[in-house]
Amino acid sequence: VLEHEKFDILHFHEPWVPVLSRQVLSRSTSVNIATFHAKMPENVMSRTLSRAVTPYTKSILKYLHELTAVSDAAAEYISSLTDRPVTIIPNGIDLDHFIVPAGAAAKSGSAQRTDANTILYIGRLERRKGVRYLLKAFQVLQESREDLSLVLAGDGPDRERLEELAHYLELRNITFLGYVPEEEKLRLLQTSDLFCAPAIFGESFGIVLLEAMASGLVTVAASNPGYVSVMQGLGGLSLVNPRDTVEFARRMDLLLREESLRKMWLVWARSYVKQFSYKKVVDQYEVLYKQANANHRVNSKHAVPGAVNHSENQHV
Repeated sequence: VLEHEKFDILHFHEPWVPVLSRQVLSRSTSVNIATFHAKMPENVMSRTLSRAVTPYTKSILKYLHELTAVSDAAAEYISSLTDRPVTIIPNGIDLDHFIVPAGAAAKSGSAQRTDANTILYIGRLERRKGVRYLLKAFQVLQESREDLSLVLAGDGPDRERLEELAHYLELRNITFLGYVPEEEKLRLLQTSDLFCAPAIFGESFGIVLLEAMASGLVTVAASNPGYVSVMQGLGGLSLVNPRDTVEFARRMDLLLREESLRKMWLVWARSYVKQFSYKKVVDQYEVLYKQANANHRVNSKHAVPGAVNHSENQHV
């Protein structure tokens, strides 16, 4: 395929994932661009994994002409292995897919918020997503409020355990929906009152936060490095330590009750999220592609015939 297509650029996502990337990179005569997405969690298993993949990752740096990452958190690992620059280009979303035009209705019902004060979670039900902390904070909220409901959309290995915890905490008005199709996901985003993303580790970005913002849904998010990279400026009001149950509950209550604060947050989010539109993200990659391709041509002209310079410190 490489010989037949003669690509100008090859773009590798998570090139440290072994076997296939190495096979292609070692045979590529194209401009090779890498994007790193993952944030290594701070635990024993991840440190063991890091030690295992680091020799491999170092060995492929010589084949890569440009290094990019979706956030500072995602760049952390690769930056620990090289002093070469890493260009930050964020993930993006299709804004038009989530934004509800003024006066329009959601496909499966009214897009207007209800009086039910619905807190929404969308994501996998697994340990690192921190859903158990959301359940505990919801219990605190229910001690002083009767007008709340909690909806959890998504499935995962911890679902049964979390359902048992909800029963043990005697939570009322809680619904585990399991997997939901895209149309239902949009309806939930457009009709809920507060979105919660309590992930405690392993997040390098936060696409789900952008989707909530674009849908006009006020958000509370865990202060992990990936979510912090997204919730800048006024978005810092949304960040909380989910393990601090009382403070987590207090922040949710604040962003449910204070209408003036909610309006201010939504004005900020409506403007802020525009920078993550696919068009703006693709434009950034296009600039990088053109510059990298031009640099590669200049270097190729000055290269000694038959010689290959793959120094790790060479930034082409």
